[in-house]
Amino acid sequence: MSIFKRLFSIGKAEAHSVLDKLEDPIKMTEQGIRELKENLNKSLQGLAEIKALAIRAKNDNAKFISDAKSYEQKAIMLLQRAQAGQISQAEADRLASEMLRMKEKAEQEAQRTAKELAMHEQSIATMEQNINTLKSKISSYENELRTLKARAKVSEATKNINKQLAQIDSSSTIAMLERMKEKVAQDEALAQSYGAIALESKTIDEEVDKILGTTTQSNALLELKAKLGLLPPTTPSDTSSTGSGSALP
Repeated sequence: MSIFKRLFSIGKAEAHSVLDKLEDPIKMTEQGIRELKENLNKSLQGLAEIKALAIRAKNDNAKFISDAKSYEQKAIMLLQRAQAGQISQAEADRLASEMLRMKEKAEQEAQRTAKELAMHEQSIATMEQNINTLKSKISSYENELRTLKARAKVSEATKNINKQLAQIDSSSTIAMLERMKEKVAQDEALAQSYGAIALESKTIDEEVDKILGTTTQSNALLELKAKLGLLPPTTPSDTSSTGSGSALP
């Protein structure tokens, strides 16, 4: 049971120290459970052997008790035959004494086997109690091991994620994003600056030509519509509204 104490007495400092030194506590714990199961199988085999001894002791005890009664009955029958004159008294006394001696020996053997039977039954009760306790502990350890395996996987995954998050600092991803933001802002400002320069570089002649060109196009369109008769006749008020003082054809 040393491996049992070493692996599962978690409350003891010695067990903590041993577990801390293990390279793979889960594998070592699994090995400990396997050894406990092997001990359980040996205990079950020993229990079967003790039960066999108890059964034999019980059968022997019953036989010796039966033999003692039989010897006593034979002694009585010998004395009765001597009284009936079937055999001599001396012969009956000799044989009856021998039967009583064998009866006493059988009773002694019956007492011995009774003690053995009681001892075996006590051992059986103790072993069955210990085996049941060991079965319960193995089941409990297996359930706890399954839970710990799941927790170990979750904690390992969480540790890796947190480790990766902890490694994201100003010198890596965040710094790269900040540099990209700064470059984009600088490019946007530069584009606006070029646009303003382009507007300022236009000459007065270009601005006037732009305005006059639009007006010319508008007057030409009106003249074309007038030729085609698409415009209503002009009135003095329409002439005054043109602002040029001349009527359209």
